[in-house]
Amino acid sequence: MSNLSGKERGEYVQGMFARIAHRYEIMNRLMTAGQDARWREQVIHQARLCPNALLLDIGSGTGDLAREALRQHPTAQVVAADFTLEMMRVGQTASRLASPDGNSSYAWSAADVLKLPFNERTFDAIVSGFLMRNVGDIQGALSEQYRVLGPGGRIVILDTTKPTPSLLSPFIWFYMHVVIPIVGGLLSGFKEAYDYLPASTDSFITVKEMVVRMAAVGFKKINFKTLMFGTIAIHWGEKPYE
Repeated sequence: MSNLSGKERGEYVQGMFARIAHRYEIMNRLMTAGQDARWREQVIHQARLCPNALLLDIGSGTGDLAREALRQHPTAQVVAADFTLEMMRVGQTASRLASPDGNSSYAWSAADVLKLPFNERTFDAIVSGFLMRNVGDIQGALSEQYRVLGPGGRIVILDTTKPTPSLLSPFIWFYMHVVIPIVGGLLSGFKEAYDYLPASTDSFITVKEMVVRMAAVGFKKINFKTLMFGTIAIHWGEKPYE
């Protein structure tokens, strides 16, 4: 992956997620022992949505965060955006099944985080789950989210991160590099996707580097917390009023 250009990386990631779309949610539950649901709760809590807030869930995949946002804030106006059609199709089906009237409860948009099809200052908050480590240009992705976020709006990022070395490091390495690829390969039929997960985490920036990059594009009041033995991080920040 490290030798791929930005465009090639995007195409690779898009194709990979298209192949595992129908197993994506169940693998998340298994890999995290169900903890990913709690992480999404925390993400939406950190977004601090007001009534009728307009929220963008970018890199939405199957819409887990979008559904959680509406669970916590039923009056929110949510846009779930992704660049992988197959992931959104799975998410649309899940949304319709969860809706009493059989209709999707939020809007969907085909979108690339590096070139968002939205006007400046459109959203009150932007959230993402496991998006940023898949992006070839992290700074560009942060800048685009800053652009479409309104003054006072919040960004919340959930992603994997490299844990600080500890006594648990060998066990964490074994789980990520051996257990996840084997289980993921068996359930999805595409082991390469679950070899990619630990590889992309190993090459991703640290929690402190993410803070620096968020500050560089203009975000203020930046903070973060780590979870699951330091392998998961939630970052948040605000776009200042001008």
